[in-house]
Amino acid sequence: MKKPGYYSSGEFARMAHVTLRTIRYYDKQDILKPSFVSEAGARFYTDEDFARLQQILLLKYLGFSLDDIREMTIDDADYHFMMNALNIQLKLVQDRIEQMQLVEKAIKDTSEAIQEEHTIDWNQMLNLIHLTGMEKSMKNQYQNASNISARINLHSLYSQNPQGWFPWIYEQMEMRSDMQVLEIGCGDGTLWSSNLKKLPEEVGITLSDISEGMLRDARRAIGMEDSRFTFRVFDCHQIPCEDESFDLVVANHVLFYCDDVSQVCQEVRRVLKPGGCFLCSTYGRNHMIEVSRLVQGFDDRIVLSADKLYERFGKENGDKILKDYFSENEWREYEDYLLVPEPEPLISYVLSCHGNQGQYIAERYKEFRAYVKRKTDVGFRITKEAGIFISRKHI
Repeated sequence: MKKPGYYSSGEFARMAHVTLRTIRYYDKQDILKPSFVSEAGARFYTDEDFARLQQILLLKYLGFSLDDIREMTIDDADYHFMMNALNIQLKLVQDRIEQMQLVEKAIKDTSEAIQEEHTIDWNQMLNLIHLTGMEKSMKNQYQNASNISARINLHSLYSQNPQGWFPWIYEQMEMRSDMQVLEIGCGDGTLWSSNLKKLPEEVGITLSDISEGMLRDARRAIGMEDSRFTFRVFDCHQIPCEDESFDLVVANHVLFYCDDVSQVCQEVRRVLKPGGCFLCSTYGRNHMIEVSRLVQGFDDRIVLSADKLYERFGKENGDKILKDYFSENEWREYEDYLLVPEPEPLISYVLSCHGNQGQYIAERYKEFRAYVKRKTDVGFRITKEAGIFISRKHI
């Protein structure tokens, strides 16, 4: 007998405008399992299954393989997960629109060159080939953007300091007119998009990241028309800027990801003007420690990060690393903690970490969700131990 609120496979397929064969295939491939299977083997789906199907169909439309989609989606239709997924999918669609606009322009330019000169501009053709191959990097861009979004979301929802991390960072920068500023590893530009109204009109800001996808997100968030901003793709180990170019260099949660922190510090010192300031944020060893304890209480094999980032560059050793390159180093801590009353944003955060958690959580997801729900029902308190070093170059 059909349960209230459930759709048969045929009804589900018709409502979703896909074939029954497609629904059965997704079931077989463990991409979209039915919410209920009767004793007779009949499969039934819910409105929550529609939410997951929406993600699958859009990602498939954008060119991802079913193996990619299996890795990129999660079997949870809670509104936190859905909002995060929809926001990231919107960025993917915007990326694809920009890509196709570039392809259109390249085709037109190549065609006009052939008509006018009766020869083929091979540089144009190579550029066209490069543009049509851009989708190969979209999976990584999706995952990077999704991870960053999950981390920011947890902090923005449940941080107890009302000022907020990005407004606090901006306050420490002491921005003035005519300053030249460089941010290395700018990500999606949240530091600037959340403080745009405070920025002086006469200021020059160069945002850089190793990821073209992240810079596209930053350009969209800030606005293409804002002449104060320049966007550049480069690796901060080799900053392609002249000596003594900037009054301020910002590295927000970046240095501990760098292969050679000393090389980056040397490059930053080179491009800073005499008396210029390097603002770099990091964590202490107790930052988010309760999250690691939480997942290990579920399965002691889980390690959320193969590297202890604070050991590479953190509150405890940052001054020792920086003092070889800068004359003054001051640590300023952002006083805050998290109080999490519901499981989904915390689960998203856990899944965004660079560890082995996917290996042990994916097959036991419902069990893990119930475990996290029990912990958050009474409010789950998480330590935040983060702040900035303010370092100055000799005058």
